[in-house]
Amino acid sequence: MANRGHSTSSRWLLVIALGVSILAACNKEATSDQAYLLKKVSVPKRFLTEGPEGIVFGGDIRVGDLSGNQQLDFLVYRSEDDAHDGGGMKPCFLGAFDIDGNILWQHGEGGSQPSRPGPVAIHDIDGDGDTEVIHFWLNSEIDCPPTSMRNVVIQIRDGKTGVVEKESTPDELMTAEGQGANWVHQRLLICNLRGTDSPRDFIVKLGKKILAFDEDLKVLWTYINPWDEYTKCPAYIPSVGDIDEDGKDEINGGYFLLDDDGSVMWEEQLGHNMDSVTIAPWDEGNMRAFGSGFGHVVDETGNILLKLGEKLVPHGQELRVAQFDPTVPGPQMAIRYEGHKPPVMIVDVNGNVIRRFNLNKSPNNTGMEAIFWNGPKKPALLYNGGLLWKGDGTMFAELPDLPPPQGTKRRGWYHCVPADLSNDEGEEVIIYNPWDSFISIYGQHTFNRWKSYEATPRQYNVRLMD
Repeated sequence: MANRGHSTSSRWLLVIALGVSILAACNKEATSDQAYLLKKVSVPKRFLTEGPEGIVFGGDIRVGDLSGNQQLDFLVYRSEDDAHDGGGMKPCFLGAFDIDGNILWQHGEGGSQPSRPGPVAIHDIDGDGDTEVIHFWLNSEIDCPPTSMRNVVIQIRDGKTGVVEKESTPDELMTAEGQGANWVHQRLLICNLRGTDSPRDFIVKLGKKILAFDEDLKVLWTYINPWDEYTKCPAYIPSVGDIDEDGKDEINGGYFLLDDDGSVMWEEQLGHNMDSVTIAPWDEGNMRAFGSGFGHVVDETGNILLKLGEKLVPHGQELRVAQFDPTVPGPQMAIRYEGHKPPVMIVDVNGNVIRRFNLNKSPNNTGMEAIFWNGPKKPALLYNGGLLWKGDGTMFAELPDLPPPQGTKRRGWYHCVPADLSNDEGEEVIIYNPWDSFISIYGQHTFNRWKSYEATPRQYNVRLMD
C-alpha cells in the first residue's frame, strides 16, 4: 500500500510538473518578443498598373468592412496626377477586395500612385449599419490645371457595390486652388461635429482652407488660416478629437484649434515645422492639443502647457502619444525631433526627456506609429520601417518576410495601419507599400482566428505619412 501510495503521489507530482511546464510555455508565448506573418494578401492583378521603371503596383490602401460581414476588406485607389510633383490629388481609380484577395468591385481606370495619402475614407457615414466610401473623384470632362479643384466632385459610394449614393460639387470645393507643400496633403478625416450618435461628418484640408461636410455632403462651415509659408504653416494634416469633452469634435491644426462649429478657440503661430498634430489625453487624463513644431502641448483655451523648444526639437517631424515606458507613469510623447532622421525622444507629462534613441533608417524616415501590441492598457510599441521598438530604445521584433520596399526614396516605404483583428488582447499591424502589390498582416502569435472587426479611428482616420 505504501508503495502504491508513493507511486500515486509521484504521478500527481508529475502531472503538476507537466501543468506548470505547459503554463510556463503558454505564458512565454503570451509575452513572446516575436512577430508572425498572419496573412499576406495580394492586390488583385486586375487592379495593378505599371509605373516608372516597370514597377507594377496597386496604389494607396484604405481598410474597413466594405462587404458587411464583420471582416476586414481593402480598397486600393490611384490619382490622375502625382500629388507631390504634379499638384493633383484627384482619385480616378477605386478597387475593392476582401482579405482573401477576392474582388468586390472596381470603378475607373489608370492613375498614378498619389504619393500622399489623400481624400479617401471608409466609414459608415450615415449611421445605417452599412459602410460607405467617401472620396474626391476626378471629373475628366472638365479640363483644368492639376492645382485646381474645378474638375473634382465629392462622392459617397455603397461599400458593398461601389454604386454612387450621393454626389456634390459645392462652390467651396470647386473654387479651391493652390500649390506647394501645404497643398499636396488633402486627407479626408471623419469626425462628429453635431453630436450625433456616431460620427457622420468629415473635414478636408485644402491648403489654407478647411471644409466641413455632413453625411449629405452639405458644407457645414469653412475656415481659412492666415499662414501659408513653407515650414511656418499649420499642420499639413489636421487632427480631430473631443478636447472639451462636449460630445462633439474639435480640429487641431497646430497653429489653431477650431470648435465643432468652425469657430476659432485659439489661433497662434507656434513652432516651425508643425508637421504632426493630435488630440489625446495627457495630464491626469485631460484632453490636450499636441503639435510637433518645437514640441507643444496646448489646452482648449490656448494656454501653452508644455513647450520643449527649438533647441530640443529643431524639426518635429512625427509625434505620437501613449505610454511607451512602463517605468514612468502616465502617457508620454514620442517625437522625431530632427526632421527626416532616425533620432526620437520620449518625453513625460512634465516635459522631462526620459531617453533618446535612434530608430532604424527607413525610406524618408517617416511612418512611425504607436502600436498597442499587448492591449490598450499595456505600454505601446513604436513601429518604424518594418521593426517594432520598445520605449526603452531596444528593438522588440522585426516583421518577418518583408522585402525591401520598392519605389522612390520619398514614396517607396511601408505604411502601417493598426487594427484589432484577432482574439488576443493586442493590436495587429497591417503593412503595405503603395508602390507594391501586396498587403501583410502581422500579430504576436503564429495562429489567430479573425474576430468580428469593428472599425475605429485608428483605421478610418489612420495617421499616415505626416
